[in-house]
Amino acid sequence: MPFYYELHKLGQPRSQRTADGILRLKEAMKDKINGVPERVRSSRLLLATWNLREFQGPKYGGTRQREALYYIAEIIDHFDIVAVQEVRDNLSSLEKVMDILGSSWQYLLTDVTEGRQGNLERMAFVYDTRKVRFGGLAGEVVLPPLDKQTPSFQFARTPYLVGFRTAWFKFTICTAHIYYGRSIKNDPQRIKEIEHLAQHLANAVKKSSAWAKNMIVLGDFNIFDTDDETFDVLTKPGFEVHPKLLGIGTNINQSKHFDQIAFIAPDLKDKLVDCNAGVFDYYQHVYRKDEDTIYADDLKQKNGKLAKYSDWRTYQMSNHLPMWIELRVDFSREYLEAIKAGKKAIVPVSLPINP
Repeated sequence: MPFYYELHKLGQPRSQRTADGILRLKEAMKDKINGVPERVRSSRLLLATWNLREFQGPKYGGTRQREALYYIAEIIDHFDIVAVQEVRDNLSSLEKVMDILGSSWQYLLTDVTEGRQGNLERMAFVYDTRKVRFGGLAGEVVLPPLDKQTPSFQFARTPYLVGFRTAWFKFTICTAHIYYGRSIKNDPQRIKEIEHLAQHLANAVKKSSAWAKNMIVLGDFNIFDTDDETFDVLTKPGFEVHPKLLGIGTNINQSKHFDQIAFIAPDLKDKLVDCNAGVFDYYQHVYRKDEDTIYADDLKQKNGKLAKYSDWRTYQMSNHLPMWIELRVDFSREYLEAIKAGKKAIVPVSLPINP
């Protein structure tokens, strides 16, 4: 439960408006069709990916409104672990969100990626320690050469790989923000980055020395459509995407499939189809399309001009919507029933087997 005890300090009418917005989000996220399942203690894991546009970047003064940070924290709190892209070098907004979430929440993140293409961005995982445990594995993905004749290819923004445990499920998770390039559906460098990352992770998880046999890759892949080559090279090495996520876009008007969650996960084989998944459209509930007059004073810039509300609000929240999936991570019943029936118990590959 996020901590709102300083909300009154925003003053009126902002505190009243923010409280109303939080309450709308709470109700919307409980919706059976367009919301998110309720978090449970141990049997299921709610996983999400969210590109928070230039999180503490320089646009419109750089600092998000405290109101927006309350909304962001409220949304994150409905999940167990969230991969976040576009966290910038200044961490003050992230730290404020963590303060609102409370002491049970922690984050892991990369250093900034330097250079023009790197854009001083970080990758991050924000997670609830009451549900998810950091497994000790963390690192940025650096690619080896594909063969002796091919020079090593690297990413514009380095993907981030971390190991976690929850219930009966041990998994490695990698978040990425793939190069956008030209505004075409199959930019060559974008294809190359996705192809190399997917193949590298697929090869890594199959090694006998792999930290876990379950691999999740997620983030902003800048995929326009699931019929594009960019999507094909993601799934070609064996990564699966939940059917419910194939038809849902994650930009504001949900016309582009920029964000993805994909799996190579033996422990979830035949279980993914039963999982719930979706995209949450918070713009139906906060910073709504018709609220430009409400934020008129906030749109004033130093040069005296008014910012365009439709653009400004994406630097308060984002130009991406969070994509999520609910995974079943308690396999104890199948294990016990197999033993009861005298059958060979199916032990999850992610768990150590004591001799």
